[in-house]
Amino acid sequence: MSDAYDVVRPRTEQTTSTGDAGFRLDINGLRAWAVLAVVLYHFNVPGFSGGFIGVDVFFVISGYLMTGIVVNGLEGARGRRFSLIEFFLARARRILPALIAVCTALLLLGWWTLPAIDYKTLAAGIGYSLLFISNVKFWLGTNYFDADAHEKWLLHTWSLSVEWQFYVLLPFMLLAIWKFFPRRAAITAFNLAGFALSLAACVLWTRRDPSLAFFLLPTRAWEMFAGGLVFLLPLSAAWSGARRKPLEWLGLALICTAMFSFNASTVWPGWRAMIPVAGAALVLMAARTSSRFTALPLLQWIGTRSYSLYLWHWPVVVALEYQKLADNVTAVGVGIVLTFVLGHLSYHGIENLTRRRLVALRPAVGGAALVGAVLAVAGVGTLIRMHAGYPARWPDAIEIVSQEQMNRNPRQNECMPTTGATSPSCVYGGSKIRAVLLGDSHAEAVASAIAEAMPKDSGIMSWTYADCPTIGAGTMHQTSLYVRRGYHCDQFQGWTAKKVMSLPADIPLIVVNRSSYYVFGVNGKPEEQAHPRIYFDREYDTPDATLQTAYAHRLTENACALASHHTVYLVRPLPEMNTDVPKTARQMTLRRQPDASISLDDYRRRHALVWAAQDAARDQCGVKILDPLPYLCAGGRCQGIRNGRPIYYDTNHLSEYGNRFLVPMFAKVFNNRTAELASER
Repeated sequence: MSDAYDVVRPRTEQTTSTGDAGFRLDINGLRAWAVLAVVLYHFNVPGFSGGFIGVDVFFVISGYLMTGIVVNGLEGARGRRFSLIEFFLARARRILPALIAVCTALLLLGWWTLPAIDYKTLAAGIGYSLLFISNVKFWLGTNYFDADAHEKWLLHTWSLSVEWQFYVLLPFMLLAIWKFFPRRAAITAFNLAGFALSLAACVLWTRRDPSLAFFLLPTRAWEMFAGGLVFLLPLSAAWSGARRKPLEWLGLALICTAMFSFNASTVWPGWRAMIPVAGAALVLMAARTSSRFTALPLLQWIGTRSYSLYLWHWPVVVALEYQKLADNVTAVGVGIVLTFVLGHLSYHGIENLTRRRLVALRPAVGGAALVGAVLAVAGVGTLIRMHAGYPARWPDAIEIVSQEQMNRNPRQNECMPTTGATSPSCVYGGSKIRAVLLGDSHAEAVASAIAEAMPKDSGIMSWTYADCPTIGAGTMHQTSLYVRRGYHCDQFQGWTAKKVMSLPADIPLIVVNRSSYYVFGVNGKPEEQAHPRIYFDREYDTPDATLQTAYAHRLTENACALASHHTVYLVRPLPEMNTDVPKTARQMTLRRQPDASISLDDYRRRHALVWAAQDAARDQCGVKILDPLPYLCAGGRCQGIRNGRPIYYDTNHLSEYGNRFLVPMFAKVFNNRTAELASER
């Protein structure tokens, strides 16, 4: 997406079929296809559910162009020899000015609109982006297709980082090969090997770690090597226009198939990425510079501005998401228009202007100017991070709301595994274990409140696991339990069952889960309800009656199995908000007062299935019910903010402040237990 000037050469040169000279209208038009796909996908325009494949098309184009530049230089094409310094300066002149402009604009905008936490995060993202390592950062903490990815202002720079890393490595590798084997055949063999190894790694790691496969160069390089192979193997060079036309049509058909049929739930990249990659390669191979599908004036206009369009569109998308306007048709339309206006202005006022001025300077001076600009912007970002986002910019009321997102169980990462099949068995409170906590992340979020509710010197053992409902922990037999993204949940439940059986009978069990989520998805997101998180005998596309019945039966059965050996306390589902409560501070910066609450009627509709299953367990086997509603809800609504402070650190997990409202509820467990022991004596 960053090499339009490598495509757009002076129109006076003759166009060749292999693309190593001339103004390639087909490449410029293909870039327009790619950027339109990405932009329309990110703005959630219906019909472009697979528009993310536009990035794969960009990678193929980049591989084609970069390989051509290096190989032509090595071969002395057009009387010039390859220079590493010139190569890197050309890439820097092409990529950095517009990227620096976007980063600067975001820093200025953020000063006036972002709470301190968001501003500090933005500043860090700018540093990663300008160093071209943002793909590594996002791999470590982001799923590209998750909802919260739309809150990261510079998420789209991951692809620039991948490209830059490829640009850095490719010339060194080709220079080394050329030194010992100065033939195009040797470079072609290297490209073939790189393509095969990277593709194999991509397919393998997409199954094991989709985020790694998505973001990192080793599993993406094959797409750029594919473009390089098109340059190195000009199979259609001797073909007539009539024979090239079917190649182009097939290529565009493959791109459209991927664009219109894939979606955010598609496992990506993996082998499926071969479809748009093959499509882009075929269009490049066809080299039809007069095609109606790529040479139209509008497509050429978009293609020349594609880099700026790509850079500026994503901040507009994030801005809509921040202000809860991403589903507003009018706002989306304005956002798309604004993207094209910004892209056009950036193309003329930044890309072209800086390129001309930098080319006119001596290489050392031009390079120093770019480095200085990067250091200046990165330095400002460093200051923002050092000062924690300058919270004094906002009234205390805004920062109190925003900062609550950090007020979560400080032992969460230590005590709640996300992989593996066992628990660290963390103890909260004193060393004398008086109860065991079972559940998922909702349980871990209230662990400290339970500890506070216990008598002095008493403690609670925590056996929790992220994205893993307590369904198989009451039985010793192997359970057929599967949870999407809940790695090893069934093994963990088997481990828990054995541990529960080894506990003294007088140790009560407290079970807390985000139970409704596993069947009905995220609260307030009807479109996600078509993808249940849990299944038993087979996967379900929707939460149909069969799945609901099976799930309710498992909940009751498991509770009763646990109750056959221990006193069991089932906590009713915690209220889940329709918005990320601390992040409502973003609307407060614009003097809006967002509603962070749900009605009791909405709560009851969402959790009716789980309530019925818990009631059945109470009636059948005497489990005890703990109801958080009297402590978290009043006046027919469950509020996400109490006393001007969120009680959640996101949409559904109680913060360390919020869980204190449940201390009286959990105290009943130990008050009842004390009374029971006294009556036995």
